[in-house]
Amino acid sequence: MSSVLMAPVKDGVILETDSQASLKKAKSSDNNGMDKDAFLQLLVAQMQYQDPLEPTSNTEYISQYAQFSQVEQMQNMAATSELARATSLVGKEVYIKTTNSKGDPDLIYGKVDYVVFENNKAYLAIDESLYALDDLDTVVDLDYKNAFDKAYAFVVEMNKLPVVGGIDLSYAEKIDKLEKIYNEMTAYEKSFLTSENVEKLKKYIEKLKEVREAAGLNPDGSEGEEKPGTEGTEGTEGTEGAEGA
Repeated sequence: MSSVLMAPVKDGVILETDSQASLKKAKSSDNNGMDKDAFLQLLVAQMQYQDPLEPTSNTEYISQYAQFSQVEQMQNMAATSELARATSLVGKEVYIKTTNSKGDPDLIYGKVDYVVFENNKAYLAIDESLYALDDLDTVVDLDYKNAFDKAYAFVVEMNKLPVVGGIDLSYAEKIDKLEKIYNEMTAYEKSFLTSENVEKLKKYIEKLKEVREAAGLNPDGSEGEEKPGTEGTEGTEGTEGAEGA
């Protein structure tokens, strides 16, 4: 986990990584709480500096300790639940919400390789960097993400094309490629495309066919073949013209 211990340096200044920002935030929240040792120290101080003329009764001390024991048990249950939750994420694809070195919100994506549990806190290891479980934003199914990314990239490429009326042969390769990608998509992947985008693709395909037809090409872009009898007809017309002259 070298990336946890090392930080990038720019212009002689150590930059805080997303992982370190997440860990700092988690440790800060830990410091705001009170553990058993802190409670006992306060209890001893209370006994030591109590008014000797009006001492606190033993019953009151026992009641305070019993209340704290109940809180401690609840904290232990919460820690156990957090560990179980973190362990269930091993092997899953997740997004971690954190902040970058500039203090701006950022999302880290990756697969949870393992979990580190320290001081009742769970940390998710992604690409050998640790992130607090509290910073977990989204758990993503890999098939869902791949389908979403594919559909998103498809729409981005299609939006690079001009309006349908501006299509010419220079865009033929891109439109053919988009048509091929769409035809090879599974039904699940196609479900990520809106009906408007599908209709837009169809218009591009139809327009390209018209452009190719006007250029004497086949719909697939190959060279068009002469219609049967065309050559003979032209020869006949030429002969008739010569005889009439």
